[in-house]
Amino acid sequence: MKTLITAAALALTAFSASAMVDTSAIEQYAPNADISVLTEAEVNTLLSVIHSGDSEGEKRATVQALVK
Repeated sequence: MKTLITAAALALTAFSASAMVDTSAIEQYAPNADISVLTEAEVNTLLSVIHSGDSEGEKRATVQALVK
């Protein structure tokens, strides 16, 4: 029984962590964007762009274009 409770607690913790993605990086590249209306897939795409090897200008332009 303890194992079941522990497994359930770990699953809930993992779910909570994935639901709370740090979007501060997106706000740095698109400060006026309303991130609350974006889907999880859109947020993941934006974070992928931000963490890519592109130049800062390219990242900023891509992020701003995607959030419009």
